[in-house]
Amino acid sequence: MTKVLITGFSGFVGSHLLDELKKDFHIKLLGRNKPLGDYDFLHASIDDSTDYSPILQDVDVVIHVAARAHIMNDTATDPLEAFRAVNVRGTLNLAHQAAQSGVKRFIYISSIKVNGEQTPFEKPFKFSDQRMPEDAYGLSKSEAEQQLLLLSKKTAMEYVFIRPPLVYGKGVKANFSALMKLVGKKLPLPFGAINANKRSLVSVYNLVDLIKVCIEHPHAANQTFLVSDGDDLSTTAMVKLMAEVQGVKPLLIPLPVWFIKLIGKLTGKSDMISRLTESLRVDITHTQETLNWTPPLSVKEGFAKCID
Repeated sequence: MTKVLITGFSGFVGSHLLDELKKDFHIKLLGRNKPLGDYDFLHASIDDSTDYSPILQDVDVVIHVAARAHIMNDTATDPLEAFRAVNVRGTLNLAHQAAQSGVKRFIYISSIKVNGEQTPFEKPFKFSDQRMPEDAYGLSKSEAEQQLLLLSKKTAMEYVFIRPPLVYGKGVKANFSALMKLVGKKLPLPFGAINANKRSLVSVYNLVDLIKVCIEHPHAANQTFLVSDGDDLSTTAMVKLMAEVQGVKPLLIPLPVWFIKLIGKLTGKSDMISRLTESLRVDITHTQETLNWTPPLSVKEGFAKCID
């Protein structure tokens, strides 16, 4: 049985991943929170000094989910350095030791922020596009990918990069959860005119399914994969779908987009407003063709699972 080490198993994506993979693989865990259940476990952080060799013994595949996550209002004195400490140097320390321990494949859960923050309406990001990160988090993920590429050329360990856009599902927090709740309460929302943009999303269930495929698929070796639900939505369409799965009628006020952007600028929330008004689309053709993979759940099915 393939032995798989998961980092970040107690987080949103990691916990869903663990629930799925424990059915079919021998699982080892690395993290700061003790797991529920009988697992091989190393209590450790992701940094540039920890010795991971005890948990890496006999591991075939590492799935590296743990990271310093994107933070909207970062209070770190030097945000880029804080991201690099975990996402670059910590990742490389783990990867170097994994290669030395004979790990065959290192699956790195990266971010679409490596590609950039937004796309022209008819030009979705592709896996082969030049990296264009715009913030400290995206830059740290991009630098980690580049370091892992160099490592793979010096060792026998394969890499797999997976770059998801916004990930949602049962247990998700932050803006997606807040918006879903507002829609469910039938509160009026000023998004009725934001229908010219398109956003790619991915349910955690589709993301986990792709990760599972990448564990053993021979064509996943040394590849970069973009992932989504395969159906991009405008903000207006997203709110309407959120209402539909909750059995309520959306109350959408058609405020002009320029006015919403002005409010964002005046309140210092331009970044958040940009995520509501601009497009960010990903092309998953390469992922589908390389792995013969199709997202198992539709967007509607994924939204419905958020409220089950």
